Amino acid sequence: MSRKTIRIIVLLLAVVFVVAVIIYNSGRMSEYQEALQQTPAARKQESPTVAVVESTAATHQASVKGVGGAEARFDLALNSRVSGQVVAVHDAFESGRLVTSGTTLATLDDSQLRASLESARETLASARVDYLQEQQELQQAQQEWSSSGLTGEPTSPLVLREPQLAAAKAALDSAKQAVAAAEADLASARVKAPFDAIVVSRDIAPGSYIQAGNEIGQLLSAGTVDVAIPLSASDWSMLPSEAELLSGHYPVKLQQNETGKHWNGVVTRVEKSLNTDTRLRSLIVTVEQPLNHVTPLYPGTFLNAQIPGKAVAGLWKLPPSALSQRGEIWTVTEDNLLKAHAANIRFSDTGHIYVEPPEGSKSAKVLVQPLSSYSEGMKVVPQKEQYDE
Repeated sequence: MSRKTIRIIVLLLAVVFVVAVIIYNSGRMSEYQEALQQTPAARKQESPTVAVVESTAATHQASVKGVGGAEARFDLALNSRVSGQVVAVHDAFESGRLVTSGTTLATLDDSQLRASLESARETLASARVDYLQEQQELQQAQQEWSSSGLTGEPTSPLVLREPQLAAAKAALDSAKQAVAAAEADLASARVKAPFDAIVVSRDIAPGSYIQAGNEIGQLLSAGTVDVAIPLSASDWSMLPSEAELLSGHYPVKLQQNETGKHWNGVVTRVEKSLNTDTRLRSLIVTVEQPLNHVTPLYPGTFLNAQIPGKAVAGLWKLPPSALSQRGEIWTVTEDNLLKAHAANIRFSDTGHIYVEPPEGSKSAKVLVQPLSSYSEGMKVVPQKEQYDE
């Protein structure tokens, strides 16, 4: 076979191969375009399963929460009643010490006070003598008037010495008061605690001189602490009448968040005015002998309060997780569709919230944990959960 014939055969084979490739690619391209034009079969959407609880409106005991700080009944800036040099500061008069009523805290130099007392006593003795003399002279004047044979009353009360006796009596009374004041001043040279107290600070030292009225320290009463708990109008509506609150035995549980320690207090007062800044009105709870408890309650402690309220009818009792991030509760309709409602929470306690049912609803299936991806009208499969009512 000649070389020319071989070239022709190779050329023909190449042309046949190229044509075959073109035909194959054209067929594949047509199939791909047909596949693109076909509409994919719609997937059947599956309804999510949601956990629900059956809730029915019922009557529940309200519980009101609040916060407040423990404050001593009396916060006293202790002043000196008299002037004098400090001659002794007693060991009890140190910050942090607990002192009982009548404990001597400091002693002042009393030499001048003793001299003043003796002077007042001398004046009193002289006034008593003058008064006795005037009494005697009045009796003598009355006798002389009777024996004179004159009729009627004297032209002047001075004749019978009645004004003189009144003046002597006033001077005697004044002298007695002066002695009493001098005795009180002398007693004040020994500065004493006016009530059971915690010493907060001491501002004097032996040898210092203080003027009457100077502050010498600060005391906090230790007999009771009061906790003022600001409450809103809604909170007050959950509480019983003022007469019941002030019965003298209405209990309030107080707890410190940091330690979990708790104390029992009693409502003692109800404020009659609103705070101008917060527009809230306070309930005053008192704890007796706060430092004598197993865990002492110190003034200044920040506390959470749990106040028992009255019975409220027509509320749903739900787990706190039923409240969505947007403050809503979600229910499932009879057609298994989701529906959102604004949550009107009346009160709460440990592990529960109590809400007013949506208008026209007394019972419903409520979602235990609504997700932010849920939307109203979504089809769901409700699954009941056990909930401790």
